[in-house]
Amino acid sequence: MIGKVYLVGSGIGNINYLTLRGYHLLSQAQVLIYDALVDQKLLNLVPESCLKIDVGKRAGQPSPQQSQINSLLLNYCLQGKQVVRLKSGDPLIFGRVNEEIKALEEANCTYELVPGISSALAAPLLTGIPLTDKEVGRCFTVLTGHQPNLLNWEALAKIDTLVILMGTRNLDKIVENLIRNGRSPDEPIAIIRNSGSEQEKVWIGTLKTIIEQVSGFFLSPAIIIIGNVVNLRYMSSSISLPLAHKTVLITRAKEQSSQFSSLLQQQGANTLEMPALEILPPSSWEQLDLAIEALSSFDWVIFTSANGVKFFFQRLQELGQDIRVLGKIKIAVVGKKTASCLKQYHLTPDFIPPNFIADSLIDYFPESLGHQKILFPRVETGGRDILVKELQKQEANIVEVPAYQSGCPETINSQAWEALQNKQVNIITFTSSKTVKNFYTLVQKALKTQSKSEILSLLDNICLASIGPQTSKTCYDLLGRVDLEAEEYTLDGLTQGLVNYFS
Repeated sequence: MIGKVYLVGSGIGNINYLTLRGYHLLSQAQVLIYDALVDQKLLNLVPESCLKIDVGKRAGQPSPQQSQINSLLLNYCLQGKQVVRLKSGDPLIFGRVNEEIKALEEANCTYELVPGISSALAAPLLTGIPLTDKEVGRCFTVLTGHQPNLLNWEALAKIDTLVILMGTRNLDKIVENLIRNGRSPDEPIAIIRNSGSEQEKVWIGTLKTIIEQVSGFFLSPAIIIIGNVVNLRYMSSSISLPLAHKTVLITRAKEQSSQFSSLLQQQGANTLEMPALEILPPSSWEQLDLAIEALSSFDWVIFTSANGVKFFFQRLQELGQDIRVLGKIKIAVVGKKTASCLKQYHLTPDFIPPNFIADSLIDYFPESLGHQKILFPRVETGGRDILVKELQKQEANIVEVPAYQSGCPETINSQAWEALQNKQVNIITFTSSKTVKNFYTLVQKALKTQSKSEILSLLDNICLASIGPQTSKTCYDLLGRVDLEAEEYTLDGLTQGLVNYFS
Protein backbone atom coordinates (compact mmCIF):
# COMPACT_ATOMS: atom_id res chain seq x y z
CA MET A 1 0.00 0.00 0.00
CA ILE A 2 1.28 3.45 -0.94
CA GLY A 3 1.35 5.89 1.96
CA LYS A 4 0.15 9.45 1.81
CA VAL A 5 0.25 12.46 4.13
CA TYR A 6 -2.74 14.78 4.34
CA LEU A 7 -1.86 18.22 5.74
CA VAL A 8 -5.28 19.17 7.14
CA GLY A 9 -6.32 22.50 8.64
CA SER A 10 -8.60 22.07 11.66
CA GLY A 11 -9.77 25.70 11.59
CA ILE A 12 -10.36 27.40 14.93
CA GLY A 13 -10.46 24.00 16.62
CA ASN A 14 -14.24 23.76 17.06
CA ILE A 15 -15.48 20.57 15.40
CA ASN A 16 -18.46 22.47 13.94
CA TYR A 17 -16.16 24.42 11.64
CA LEU A 18 -14.12 21.51 10.28
CA THR A 19 -14.36 21.05 6.51
CA LEU A 20 -16.16 18.01 5.12
CA ARG A 21 -12.92 16.93 3.45
CA GLY A 22 -11.13 17.10 6.79
CA TYR A 23 -13.92 15.09 8.45
CA HIS A 24 -13.72 12.41 5.77
CA LEU A 25 -9.94 12.08 6.02
CA LEU A 26 -10.00 11.87 9.83
CA SER A 27 -12.56 9.06 9.68
CA GLN A 28 -10.12 7.00 7.56
CA ALA A 29 -6.80 7.94 9.15
CA GLN A 30 -4.34 5.24 10.19
CA VAL A 31 -1.98 7.71 11.88
CA LEU A 32 -2.96 11.10 13.33
CA ILE A 33 -0.21 13.62 14.12
CA TYR A 34 -1.78 16.71 15.66
CA ASP A 35 -1.01 20.16 17.05
CA ALA A 36 -1.83 21.63 20.45
CA LEU A 37 -4.69 23.97 19.48
CA VAL A 38 -6.98 21.19 18.24
CA ASP A 39 -10.42 20.42 19.63
CA GLN A 40 -10.25 17.09 21.49
CA LYS A 41 -13.55 16.13 19.84
CA LEU A 42 -11.70 15.94 16.52
CA LEU A 43 -9.54 13.17 17.93
CA ASN A 44 -12.68 11.08 18.41
CA LEU A 45 -13.40 11.14 14.68
CA VAL A 46 -10.55 8.77 13.83
CA PRO A 47 -10.97 4.97 13.90
CA GLU A 48 -10.20 3.23 17.20
CA SER A 49 -7.21 1.54 15.56
CA CYS A 50 -5.67 4.88 14.53
CA LEU A 51 -2.34 5.78 16.14
CA LYS A 52 -2.61 9.28 17.69
CA ILE A 53 0.58 11.32 18.26
CA ASP A 54 0.54 14.71 19.99
CA VAL A 55 3.29 17.01 18.64
CA GLY A 56 1.81 20.27 19.90
CA LYS A 57 4.17 23.09 20.84
CA ARG A 58 3.22 24.72 24.15
CA ALA A 59 4.94 27.79 25.54
CA GLY A 60 7.32 27.04 28.40
CA GLN A 61 6.94 23.28 28.06
CA PRO A 62 9.08 20.63 26.36
CA SER A 63 7.82 20.00 22.83
CA PRO A 64 9.00 18.05 19.78
CA GLN A 65 11.51 19.66 17.43
CA GLN A 66 10.34 20.32 13.89
CA SER A 67 12.88 17.77 12.63
CA GLN A 68 11.23 15.12 14.84
CA ILE A 69 7.80 15.93 13.40
CA ASN A 70 9.21 15.70 9.88
CA SER A 71 10.68 12.28 10.68
CA LEU A 72 7.36 10.99 11.99
CA LEU A 73 5.60 12.03 8.80
CA LEU A 74 8.22 10.39 6.59
CA ASN A 75 8.46 7.17 8.59
CA TYR A 76 4.74 6.43 8.63
CA CYS A 77 4.22 7.50 5.04
CA LEU A 78 7.03 5.23 3.87
CA GLN A 79 5.42 2.38 5.83
CA GLY A 80 2.39 2.78 3.57
CA LYS A 81 0.16 4.48 6.14
CA GLN A 82 -2.55 7.05 5.52
CA VAL A 83 -1.29 9.90 7.72
CA VAL A 84 -3.32 12.95 8.75
CA ARG A 85 -1.18 15.86 9.91
CA LEU A 86 -3.76 17.98 11.73
CA LYS A 87 -2.75 21.63 11.94
CA SER A 88 -4.60 24.40 13.74
CA GLY A 89 -6.13 27.08 11.53
CA ASP A 90 -5.14 26.83 7.87
CA PRO A 91 -1.98 24.85 7.05
CA LEU A 92 -0.40 27.65 5.00
CA ILE A 93 -1.08 30.59 7.31
CA PHE A 94 1.65 31.23 9.88
CA GLY A 95 2.37 27.55 10.34
CA ARG A 96 5.56 25.58 9.78
CA VAL A 97 4.03 23.38 7.13
CA ASN A 98 6.51 24.59 4.49
CA GLU A 99 9.29 22.71 6.28
CA GLU A 100 7.14 19.58 6.41
CA ILE A 101 6.28 19.82 2.71
CA LYS A 102 9.96 20.22 1.82
CA ALA A 103 10.85 17.09 3.81
CA LEU A 104 8.04 15.11 2.16
CA GLU A 105 9.08 16.19 -1.34
CA GLU A 106 12.74 15.30 -0.73
CA ALA A 107 11.66 11.80 0.36
CA ASN A 108 9.25 11.45 -2.61
CA CYS A 109 6.29 11.09 -0.24
CA THR A 110 2.86 11.86 -1.67
CA TYR A 111 0.94 14.58 0.17
CA GLU A 112 -2.21 16.66 -0.11
CA LEU A 113 -3.06 20.08 1.34
CA VAL A 114 -6.53 20.45 2.85
CA PRO A 115 -7.59 24.00 3.83
CA GLY A 116 -8.93 25.02 7.20
CA ILE A 117 -10.85 28.16 8.17
CA SER A 118 -8.23 30.45 9.65
CA SER A 119 -8.98 32.04 13.00
CA ALA A 120 -8.05 35.34 11.34
CA LEU A 121 -11.37 35.07 9.45
CA ALA A 122 -13.49 32.90 11.73
CA ALA A 123 -12.90 34.62 15.09
CA PRO A 124 -14.09 38.09 13.98
CA LEU A 125 -17.10 36.61 12.20
CA LEU A 126 -18.18 34.49 15.18
CA THR A 127 -17.89 37.56 17.38
CA GLY A 128 -19.97 39.59 14.92
CA ILE A 129 -17.15 41.86 13.72
CA PRO A 130 -17.10 42.45 9.94
CA LEU A 131 -13.57 42.71 8.55
CA THR A 132 -14.73 44.89 5.67
CA ASP A 133 -17.19 47.75 5.29
CA LYS A 134 -17.67 50.13 2.36
CA GLU A 135 -17.26 53.15 4.63
CA VAL A 136 -14.72 52.29 7.35
CA GLY A 137 -13.08 49.02 6.29
CA ARG A 138 -12.17 48.89 2.62
CA CYS A 139 -9.24 46.55 3.23
CA PHE A 140 -7.65 44.44 5.96
CA THR A 141 -4.26 42.91 6.59
CA VAL A 142 -3.47 39.71 8.46
CA LEU A 143 -0.12 39.66 10.26
CA THR A 144 1.69 37.94 13.07
CA GLY A 145 2.70 39.95 16.12
CA HIS A 146 5.35 37.42 17.08
CA GLN A 147 8.25 39.70 16.08
CA PRO A 148 6.94 43.30 16.00
CA ASN A 149 10.39 44.80 15.44
CA LEU A 150 10.49 43.29 11.95
CA LEU A 151 7.24 44.92 10.79
CA ASN A 152 6.76 48.14 8.81
CA TRP A 153 4.53 50.00 11.26
CA GLU A 154 4.46 53.16 9.19
CA ALA A 155 2.75 51.23 6.39
CA LEU A 156 0.55 49.15 8.70
CA ALA A 157 -0.79 52.24 10.49
CA LYS A 158 -2.33 53.40 7.20
CA ILE A 159 -4.39 50.19 6.65
CA ASP A 160 -8.07 50.32 7.65
CA THR A 161 -8.19 47.07 9.60
CA LEU A 162 -5.43 44.95 11.15
CA VAL A 163 -5.93 41.32 12.18
CA ILE A 164 -3.04 40.16 14.33
CA LEU A 165 -2.30 36.56 15.28
CA MET A 166 0.17 35.56 18.01
CA GLY A 167 0.39 39.15 19.20
CA THR A 168 -0.86 39.23 22.78
CA ARG A 169 2.61 38.89 24.32
CA ASN A 170 3.66 42.01 22.43
CA LEU A 171 0.40 43.92 22.83
CA ASP A 172 2.11 46.92 24.45
CA LYS A 173 4.62 47.18 21.59
CA ILE A 174 1.87 46.87 18.97
CA VAL A 175 -0.17 49.66 20.58
CA GLU A 176 2.92 51.87 21.00
CA ASN A 177 4.01 51.44 17.37
CA LEU A 178 0.58 52.18 15.96
CA ILE A 179 0.05 55.36 18.01
CA ARG A 180 3.59 56.55 17.23
CA ASN A 181 2.85 56.15 13.51
CA GLY A 182 -0.36 58.16 13.50
CA ARG A 183 -3.11 55.80 14.67
CA SER A 184 -5.57 57.51 17.03
CA PRO A 185 -5.44 56.43 20.69
CA ASP A 186 -9.25 56.16 20.43
CA GLU A 187 -8.99 53.55 17.66
CA PRO A 188 -11.28 50.58 18.53
CA ILE A 189 -9.62 47.26 19.31
CA ALA A 190 -11.00 43.78 20.05
CA ILE A 191 -9.19 40.81 21.54
CA ILE A 192 -10.87 37.42 21.11
CA ARG A 193 -9.46 34.59 23.18
CA ASN A 194 -10.30 30.90 22.49
CA SER A 195 -12.73 31.75 19.72
CA GLY A 196 -15.53 29.24 19.22
CA SER A 197 -14.94 27.40 22.50
CA GLU A 198 -16.64 27.37 25.90
CA GLN A 199 -13.72 29.42 27.23
CA GLU A 200 -14.16 32.19 24.67
CA LYS A 201 -13.75 35.71 26.04
CA VAL A 202 -13.91 39.02 24.18
CA TRP A 203 -12.45 42.37 25.24
CA ILE A 204 -13.54 45.53 23.41
CA GLY A 205 -11.67 48.78 24.03
CA THR A 206 -9.42 51.37 22.43
CA LEU A 207 -5.68 51.55 21.89
CA LYS A 208 -5.31 53.73 24.98
CA THR A 209 -7.51 51.54 27.27
CA ILE A 210 -6.96 47.94 26.15
CA ILE A 211 -3.72 47.20 28.03
CA GLU A 212 -5.31 48.14 31.35
CA GLN A 213 -8.49 46.19 30.46
CA VAL A 214 -6.63 42.91 29.92
CA SER A 215 -4.11 43.38 32.73
CA GLY A 216 -3.85 40.19 34.78
CA PHE A 217 -5.52 37.98 32.17
CA PHE A 218 -3.84 35.14 30.30
CA LEU A 219 -4.63 36.01 26.69
CA SER A 220 -3.24 33.23 24.52
CA PRO A 221 -4.46 31.97 22.10
CA ALA A 222 -6.12 35.13 20.85
CA ILE A 223 -6.85 37.23 17.78
CA ILE A 224 -6.42 41.01 17.86
CA ILE A 225 -8.59 43.19 15.59
CA ILE A 226 -7.80 46.90 15.25
CA GLY A 227 -9.97 49.29 13.24
CA ASN A 228 -13.32 51.08 13.13
CA VAL A 229 -15.05 47.87 12.01
CA VAL A 230 -14.94 46.78 15.67
CA ASN A 231 -17.67 49.35 16.37
CA LEU A 232 -19.89 47.66 13.77
CA ARG A 233 -20.11 44.46 15.83
CA TYR A 234 -23.34 42.52 15.22
CA MET A 235 -24.83 41.11 18.40
CA SER A 236 -26.86 38.50 16.51
CA SER A 237 -23.78 36.40 15.80
CA SER A 238 -23.66 32.73 16.80
CA ILE A 239 -21.85 33.59 20.03
CA SER A 240 -25.02 35.29 21.28
CA LEU A 241 -27.23 32.21 20.82
CA PRO A 242 -28.47 30.86 24.18
CA LEU A 243 -26.74 27.47 23.89
CA ALA A 244 -23.52 28.76 22.27
CA HIS A 245 -20.48 26.71 23.34
CA LYS A 246 -22.66 24.24 25.26
CA THR A 247 -22.10 20.56 24.49
CA VAL A 248 -25.31 18.54 24.77
CA LEU A 249 -25.25 14.75 25.13
CA ILE A 250 -28.35 13.23 23.50
CA THR A 251 -29.38 9.81 24.82
CA ARG A 252 -32.09 8.85 22.32
CA ALA A 253 -31.95 5.94 19.91
CA LYS A 254 -29.44 6.52 17.11
CA GLU A 255 -32.09 6.77 14.39
CA GLN A 256 -34.12 9.25 16.46
CA SER A 257 -31.40 11.75 17.38
CA SER A 258 -31.05 13.82 14.22
CA GLN A 259 -34.20 15.93 14.65
CA PHE A 260 -33.34 16.78 18.25
CA SER A 261 -29.73 17.54 17.28
CA SER A 262 -30.98 19.97 14.65
CA LEU A 263 -33.23 21.80 17.15
CA LEU A 264 -30.37 22.20 19.61
CA GLN A 265 -27.83 23.24 16.98
CA GLN A 266 -30.19 26.02 15.85
CA GLN A 267 -29.78 27.44 19.36
CA GLY A 268 -25.97 27.32 19.12
CA ALA A 269 -25.29 24.00 20.87
CA ASN A 270 -22.67 21.42 20.00
CA THR A 271 -24.39 18.03 20.05
CA LEU A 272 -22.97 14.63 20.84
CA GLU A 273 -25.10 11.54 20.34
CA MET A 274 -24.90 8.66 22.80
CA PRO A 275 -27.50 6.08 21.77
CA ALA A 276 -29.07 4.68 24.94
CA LEU A 277 -31.79 2.79 23.08
CA GLU A 278 -31.82 0.21 20.31
CA ILE A 279 -35.09 -0.06 18.38
CA LEU A 280 -35.68 -3.50 16.84
CA PRO A 281 -38.59 -5.52 15.42
CA PRO A 282 -40.56 -7.61 17.96
CA SER A 283 -39.38 -11.13 18.76
CA SER A 284 -42.41 -12.36 16.79
CA TRP A 285 -44.82 -10.69 14.38
CA GLU A 286 -47.57 -13.21 15.11
CA GLN A 287 -49.74 -11.11 17.44
CA LEU A 288 -49.51 -7.98 15.29
CA ASP A 289 -50.28 -9.97 12.15
CA LEU A 290 -53.41 -11.45 13.76
CA ALA A 291 -54.52 -7.97 14.85
CA ILE A 292 -54.03 -6.57 11.35
CA GLU A 293 -56.05 -9.46 9.93
CA ALA A 294 -58.90 -8.55 12.30
CA LEU A 295 -58.59 -4.75 11.96
CA SER A 296 -62.20 -4.24 10.94
CA SER A 297 -63.33 -5.44 14.38
CA PHE A 298 -61.60 -2.54 16.19
CA ASP A 299 -63.10 0.85 17.03
CA TRP A 300 -59.82 2.64 17.84
CA VAL A 301 -56.06 2.27 17.38
CA ILE A 302 -53.83 4.02 19.93
CA PHE A 303 -50.22 4.94 19.16
CA THR A 304 -48.07 6.31 22.00
CA SER A 305 -44.78 6.53 20.06
CA ALA A 306 -43.43 7.16 16.59
CA ASN A 307 -41.82 3.70 16.74
CA GLY A 308 -45.25 2.10 17.19
CA VAL A 309 -46.51 3.96 14.11
CA LYS A 310 -43.50 3.06 11.95
CA PHE A 311 -43.47 -0.64 12.76
CA PHE A 312 -47.27 -0.97 12.49
CA PHE A 313 -47.40 0.52 9.00
CA GLN A 314 -44.23 -1.25 7.92
CA ARG A 315 -45.86 -4.57 8.82
CA LEU A 316 -49.12 -3.52 7.18
CA GLN A 317 -47.23 -2.97 3.93
CA GLU A 318 -45.28 -6.23 4.22
CA LEU A 319 -48.59 -8.08 4.53
CA GLY A 320 -49.77 -6.51 1.26
CA GLN A 321 -52.20 -4.09 2.91
CA ASP A 322 -52.48 -0.30 2.87
CA ILE A 323 -54.13 2.44 4.92
CA ARG A 324 -57.54 1.71 3.38
CA VAL A 325 -57.92 -1.34 5.63
CA LEU A 326 -58.26 1.04 8.56
CA GLY A 327 -61.68 1.93 7.15
CA LYS A 328 -63.72 3.71 9.79
CA ILE A 329 -61.32 2.93 12.62
CA LYS A 330 -60.41 6.02 14.65
CA ILE A 331 -56.83 6.81 15.64
CA ALA A 332 -55.56 8.37 18.88
CA VAL A 333 -51.93 9.39 19.29
CA VAL A 334 -49.87 10.66 22.21
CA GLY A 335 -47.41 13.45 21.39
CA LYS A 336 -46.64 15.77 18.49
CA LYS A 337 -43.83 13.52 17.24
CA THR A 338 -46.22 10.56 17.01
CA ALA A 339 -48.79 12.70 15.18
CA SER A 340 -46.10 13.98 12.80
CA CYS A 341 -45.00 10.42 12.07
CA LEU A 342 -48.62 9.43 11.36
CA LYS A 343 -48.92 12.25 8.83
CA GLN A 344 -46.13 10.65 6.81
CA TYR A 345 -48.70 7.96 6.01
CA HIS A 346 -51.25 10.63 4.99
CA LEU A 347 -53.35 10.16 8.11
CA THR A 348 -54.57 12.70 10.66
CA PRO A 349 -55.29 11.50 14.21
CA ASP A 350 -58.86 11.75 15.47
CA PHE A 351 -57.66 12.54 18.98
CA ILE A 352 -54.48 13.94 20.60
CA PRO A 353 -54.67 14.35 24.39
CA PRO A 354 -53.43 17.61 25.93
CA ASN A 355 -50.05 17.80 27.68
CA PHE A 356 -48.70 15.28 25.16
CA ILE A 357 -48.63 12.47 27.74
CA ALA A 358 -50.45 9.13 27.88
CA ASP A 359 -51.76 9.81 31.39
CA SER A 360 -54.13 12.50 30.07
CA LEU A 361 -55.56 10.28 27.31
CA ILE A 362 -58.16 8.69 29.63
CA ASP A 363 -59.38 11.96 31.15
CA TYR A 364 -59.93 13.64 27.80
CA PHE A 365 -60.96 10.71 25.59
CA PRO A 366 -63.70 12.01 23.25
CA GLU A 367 -66.01 9.00 23.66
CA SER A 368 -67.17 6.73 26.43
CA LEU A 369 -64.57 3.99 26.72
CA GLY A 370 -67.02 1.35 27.87
CA HIS A 371 -67.01 -1.60 25.47
CA GLN A 372 -64.80 0.16 22.92
CA LYS A 373 -62.45 -2.33 21.23
CA ILE A 374 -58.99 -0.72 21.10
CA LEU A 375 -55.82 -1.94 19.40
CA PHE A 376 -52.62 -0.85 21.11
CA PRO A 377 -49.41 -1.59 19.10
CA ARG A 378 -46.64 -0.99 21.65
CA VAL A 379 -43.13 -1.81 22.82
CA GLU A 380 -42.71 -5.52 23.58
CA THR A 381 -41.34 -5.18 27.12
CA GLY A 382 -40.49 -2.45 29.59
CA GLY A 383 -43.25 0.02 28.72
CA ARG A 384 -45.54 1.64 31.28
CA ASP A 385 -48.73 -0.34 32.00
CA ILE A 386 -50.73 2.48 33.61
CA LEU A 387 -52.54 3.36 30.34
CA VAL A 388 -53.68 -0.22 29.81
CA LYS A 389 -54.87 -0.55 33.41
CA GLU A 390 -56.82 2.72 33.24
CA LEU A 391 -58.48 1.71 29.95
CA GLN A 392 -59.47 -1.61 31.47
CA LYS A 393 -60.94 0.19 34.48
CA GLN A 394 -63.17 2.09 32.05
CA GLU A 395 -64.29 -1.30 30.67
CA ALA A 396 -62.57 -0.86 27.33
CA ASN A 397 -61.63 -4.01 25.48
CA ILE A 398 -57.95 -3.31 24.84
CA VAL A 399 -55.76 -5.61 22.78
CA GLU A 400 -52.02 -5.09 23.32
CA VAL A 401 -49.69 -6.35 20.60
CA PRO A 402 -45.87 -6.05 20.46
CA ALA A 403 -44.88 -3.88 17.50
CA TYR A 404 -41.20 -3.33 18.33
CA GLN A 405 -38.51 -3.92 20.94
CA SER A 406 -36.58 -1.26 22.81
CA GLY A 407 -33.31 -2.46 24.31
CA CYS A 408 -30.04 -1.21 25.77
CA PRO A 409 -26.94 -1.12 23.52
CA GLU A 410 -24.14 -3.49 24.49
CA THR A 411 -21.53 -0.76 24.94
CA ILE A 412 -21.36 2.98 25.44
CA ASN A 413 -20.46 5.17 22.48
CA SER A 414 -16.68 5.73 22.73
CA GLN A 415 -16.82 9.39 21.68
CA ALA A 416 -19.52 10.19 24.25
CA TRP A 417 -17.69 8.29 26.96
CA GLU A 418 -14.43 10.13 26.32
CA ALA A 419 -16.25 13.47 26.42
CA LEU A 420 -17.89 12.57 29.75
CA GLN A 421 -14.60 11.51 31.29
CA ASN A 422 -12.85 14.67 30.08
CA LYS A 423 -15.61 16.92 31.51
CA GLN A 424 -16.51 18.20 28.03
CA VAL A 425 -20.27 17.71 28.42
CA ASN A 426 -22.45 20.55 29.77
CA ILE A 427 -25.93 19.06 29.37
CA ILE A 428 -27.41 15.54 29.22
CA THR A 429 -30.95 15.18 27.85
CA PHE A 430 -33.33 12.34 28.68
CA THR A 431 -36.47 11.80 26.62
CA SER A 432 -37.87 8.71 28.39
CA SER A 433 -37.42 6.69 31.54
CA LYS A 434 -35.69 4.02 29.48
CA THR A 435 -33.00 6.42 28.30
CA VAL A 436 -32.23 7.22 31.95
CA LYS A 437 -32.08 3.55 32.98
CA ASN A 438 -29.97 2.53 29.99
CA PHE A 439 -27.63 5.51 30.40
CA TYR A 440 -27.04 4.46 34.00
CA THR A 441 -26.39 0.85 32.91
CA LEU A 442 -23.97 1.88 30.17
CA VAL A 443 -21.98 4.16 32.49
CA GLN A 444 -21.96 1.44 35.12
CA LYS A 445 -20.48 -1.01 32.61
CA ALA A 446 -17.92 1.51 31.35
CA LEU A 447 -16.74 2.34 34.87
CA LYS A 448 -16.82 -1.35 35.86
CA THR A 449 -18.31 -0.43 39.20
CA GLN A 450 -21.49 -0.80 41.22
CA SER A 451 -20.67 2.36 43.19
CA LYS A 452 -23.49 4.87 42.71
CA SER A 453 -21.39 7.71 44.13
CA GLU A 454 -18.70 7.08 41.52
CA ILE A 455 -21.30 7.20 38.74
CA LEU A 456 -22.88 10.39 40.09
CA SER A 457 -19.51 12.13 40.50
CA LEU A 458 -19.10 11.80 36.73
CA LEU A 459 -22.18 14.04 36.37
CA ASP A 460 -20.96 16.86 38.60
CA ASN A 461 -21.61 20.30 37.06
CA ILE A 462 -23.62 18.75 34.21
CA CYS A 463 -27.20 19.96 33.68
CA LEU A 464 -29.63 16.99 33.62
CA ALA A 465 -32.65 17.83 31.46
CA SER A 466 -35.86 15.77 31.36
CA ILE A 467 -38.69 15.77 28.84
CA GLY A 468 -41.46 15.11 31.36
CA PRO A 469 -42.65 13.92 34.82
CA GLN A 470 -42.10 10.17 34.40
CA THR A 471 -38.61 10.71 33.01
CA SER A 472 -37.86 13.11 35.86
CA LYS A 473 -39.01 10.52 38.42
CA THR A 474 -36.53 7.99 37.01
CA CYS A 475 -33.79 10.63 37.05
CA TYR A 476 -34.43 11.26 40.75
CA ASP A 477 -34.47 7.52 41.47
CA LEU A 478 -31.20 6.74 39.68
CA LEU A 479 -29.28 10.01 39.35
CA GLY A 480 -30.53 11.85 42.42
CA ARG A 481 -31.63 15.04 40.68
CA VAL A 482 -33.14 16.82 37.69
CA ASP A 483 -32.05 20.36 36.83
CA LEU A 484 -34.86 21.17 34.44
CA GLU A 485 -38.06 19.59 33.17
CA ALA A 486 -39.75 20.66 29.94
CA GLU A 487 -43.04 22.51 30.41
CA GLU A 488 -44.30 21.03 27.15
CA TYR A 489 -43.39 17.36 27.01
CA THR A 490 -41.96 17.38 23.48
CA LEU A 491 -38.56 17.80 21.85
CA ASP A 492 -39.48 21.40 21.06
CA GLY A 493 -40.49 21.87 24.69
CA LEU A 494 -37.25 20.38 25.99
CA THR A 495 -35.23 22.60 23.64
CA GLN A 496 -37.14 25.66 24.81
CA GLY A 497 -36.57 24.60 28.42
CA LEU A 498 -32.82 24.55 27.84
CA VAL A 499 -32.96 27.92 26.11
CA ASN A 500 -34.82 29.44 29.07
CA TYR A 501 -32.50 27.79 31.60
CA PHE A 502 -29.31 29.08 30.01
CA SER A 503 -30.66 32.49 29.06
